[in-house]
Formats: sequence, C-alpha cells, structure tokens
Amino acid sequence: MAHSTNDPRTRPAGSPEPLHRAYDTALLDLDGVVYAGGAAVPHAVASLATARAAGMRLAYVTNNAARTPRTVAGHLTELGVPAEPAEVVTSAQAVARLIAERVPAGARVLCAGGEGLRVALTERGLTPVDSADDDPAAVVQGYGGPELPWGVLTEAALAVNRGVPWFASNTDLTIPSGRGIAPGNGAAVEVVRIASGHTREPVVAGKPQPPMHRETVLRTGARRPLVVGDRLDTDIEGAWAGGVDSLLVFTGVTDPALLLAAEPRHRPTYLAADLRGLLVPHPEVTVEGEGFGCGGWWASAAGGRPVVRPAEGGDPLDGLRALCAAVWSAGPAGSADRAALAPALAALGW
Repeated sequence: MAHSTNDPRTRPAGSPEPLHRAYDTALLDLDGVVYAGGAAVPHAVASLATARAAGMRLAYVTNNAARTPRTVAGHLTELGVPAEPAEVVTSAQAVARLIAERVPAGARVLCAGGEGLRVALTERGLTPVDSADDDPAAVVQGYGGPELPWGVLTEAALAVNRGVPWFASNTDLTIPSGRGIAPGNGAAVEVVRIASGHTREPVVAGKPQPPMHRETVLRTGARRPLVVGDRLDTDIEGAWAGGVDSLLVFTGVTDPALLLAAEPRHRPTYLAADLRGLLVPHPEVTVEGEGFGCGGWWASAAGGRPVVRPAEGGDPLDGLRALCAAVWSAGPAGSADRAALAPALAALGW
C-alpha cells in the first residue's frame, strides 16, 4: 500500500491499516524522534516495542556521524529500545562507502570527525589521517561533537584548497540536543567552504541525498519501508528522493507552521504527534465543498485566508491534516506565512 512520494503531494494520505502492519520496516531517525539528548522521547520506547512485537523491523537511520553503530545500539538498549549494531545505519557508513568507491583501496583519508567516522572508514579498508600533509586521497567531514578541535577544520580547509576531493557525511546545519538546538556538521562544512572562497562543494552522502537511502536499503533489505522523521529537509526530503512513504512526528524541530509552508518534496505522507502514530490507522482527508475535511474537522484556504472549523471533541491532528490539504492545494509552496496561519493554528491549539 505504498504511495509515490515523487508525485506532488496536495494532502496527507490515509491508511486503513496501522502503519506498523502496512509497512515491513521503519527507517527511524534518532535525534528528535527516538531520543533528544540523552533521554527517550515520550512514548517512543513503548511504541517501538509494540511495533517490533507485531513483526515490524526497526532500523535506526541517523545523519549523526559521531558515534559508532555499536555505541548507538548500546544507548538505545539503555533507554529500553533493544537494538543490535546491525540495525543502526549512519551517514558515516554511507559516506565511507561513497569514498571507497572513488579512491584506491587502503587510501589515506583526512578525517575531520569523530570516532563513528573513523570506524566507518576503517571498515571500508581506508586509512584515516589527521593532516593535510599526510597526502590524503580525500577529505571527509562528519559531526564530531562539541569537542571537535578547530585545528581539524584548518587541516580540512588546507587539503580542500589543494584540490583534494571533499566529502561530507551530511550538511545538517543544526541538531536537536537535550539543551536546545545546537550547530550540526553543516556548520563545520560551511567553515571549510568559506575558507575555500566558496569555490568548492563537498559530495554529500547523508539524508536527503541518495547515497544514504541506498546504504539503508542495502543494510536492511527493506521491501516496504516507511521513513520516520522530524525534519522536513532531511528525513522527509530523503524519503521523497527515494520514492518511499514517510511519517512526520512533531517531537523534534518541525512545527505545524513549517509543515504548512512546505514545498512538495518536504511534504510527508502521514502526520503524527509522536511514535504512537506507527500503531494506528490514519484517516483520509476528503474534499468537502470549498475545503477539506478530516475526522469531523474542516479547513479552507480560499481567498488566501486559512480557516479551520473545529470538530466537537475531535483530534486536532485531524484538523491539521485538513488544513495541510487546504493550504497545499491553494497556491505556490511556501506561500503560507505564520501571520496568516496564526488564527487557524490557534483553532488547532498551536
């Protein structure tokens, strides 16, 4: 029961079956979906346990290249989500495969990142080095945590300016943490890009780029995958690029206003407050007069003025589904601004 996410999406989809039965594998983002900082996101542990017990395979797919799959699996297990290292797929693994396909076996790679990136390079038979003077065949950047020394970025910039092929695990500018939004690997990539005079661009492996989706499918063998994420520009766009369905949860960086203003490639197949959305059917959004209905809610964006008519005792998420359909169908992507949306979102409780 897959939907083509490469078609222009004008409304969230419905599913008569709970998603954990309609899809064979959940490709789960971690930061902002399963955990935030060191703590599990509310309802994540119980929801994933139920989905696994019902036969859904779980794969943990993260753009964070700092930690090894073994470390990530250990952290998940400590949180109450039993996981094996083989169930974890990182952008470090994706970029290491990409580099190994383009440089000689055993080549030196200047590694501007953490342990997860070094281990992934080594597993591909490559040799991590630390200096631009080590004659690297490639430069790779991956998130190294707040302890990443400035000197590492200096070495990366020197090598890139000498013409060494440049790779990045991902280019997320920010990441969620237990204390708020923090700089991500994309911010470090920008430092090197600035030092190159904006004349160089890295080859990027992580979400939403195709190498990450390829790595995930190769490692999981998923036939009917469902991408689950909190970011429109990585998780949801990555699903769109891979032609698979997606579930957006509101436990991370995306809020309803961002979702309503999303361009087609950033529009998820399904919406849920949190990972409990894996375990339930999803209602259809239907055309009702000059607007759209879902679960008794009604929404319209006629005349460029989004409005919502509440359902007595209904789920506000159904109202958001109807509002998405109204706004996405009404005009160009990104035409909905927060000021115009404020009354409708207030009616939904946001």
